[in-house]
Amino acid sequence: MSTPVQHLFDLTGKTALVTGGSRGLGLQIAESLGEAGAKVVLTSRKARDLEEAAASLQDKGIDTRWIAADASDPAEVRRVVAEAMERTGHLDILVNNAGATWGAPMADHPLDAWDKVMNLNIRSLFLFAQAVGKASMLPRRTGRILNIASIAGLAGSLDMAFIAYATSKGAVVNFTRQLAGEWGPHGITVNALAPGFFPSKMTQGTLAALGVDRLAAAAPLRRIGDDDDLKGAALLFCSQAGKHITGQILAVDGGLSAVHQGA
Repeated sequence: MSTPVQHLFDLTGKTALVTGGSRGLGLQIAESLGEAGAKVVLTSRKARDLEEAAASLQDKGIDTRWIAADASDPAEVRRVVAEAMERTGHLDILVNNAGATWGAPMADHPLDAWDKVMNLNIRSLFLFAQAVGKASMLPRRTGRILNIASIAGLAGSLDMAFIAYATSKGAVVNFTRQLAGEWGPHGITVNALAPGFFPSKMTQGTLAALGVDRLAAAAPLRRIGDDDDLKGAALLFCSQAGKHITGQILAVDGGLSAVHQGA
């Protein structure tokens, strides 16, 4: 007997941990999962940002908690997962969204900036997936992991000098595929979204330098992303509607990556 489609997207009784969830794409995804019925736990570095984000979600009727931590620090990651488990009992969904960027040409790129980007953009995914998997998903033989990659991880770029960011997002793509293969037999799906250009604090410099109109004109849909454009895709991957989808990378970019090699 088939399941009504509304039930496939219903996250009632589920708990989602969203890293980098205090603003931008992470907050957008957290809102989507919460509106579908999930309890949401937000984590990022700054307590004030988290408090404001949690309040905005709670105003929408979403059961929201927050934990301030450095996603690149193994001890901090373990603390976040332990506290989240203590508060909620189980973690059904992990959204690995925490990230950073650094703009510099290859010849002059600082090593400490390379390490910062790599530690947050790919090392933190490993740390959180390992911790959540061991604490909740592997023992219960169920779970949804959604990694946030980027179209910068799908191809190179002539316009932007961000070697560490692009490399880290390419790593997210294959991390997603490999973990999907390893944890699929345990009932855990692992997928990734590869956003194009969205307004956010992290992208404001790029949008200002290249111009929103120019970036929009390069995409078949003639627009950049907005505050709703990741919601549906995230809910698909994190719900029962996506239970037979794993190891996939979905570009949400207005068609940009379909017609251009790189951004």
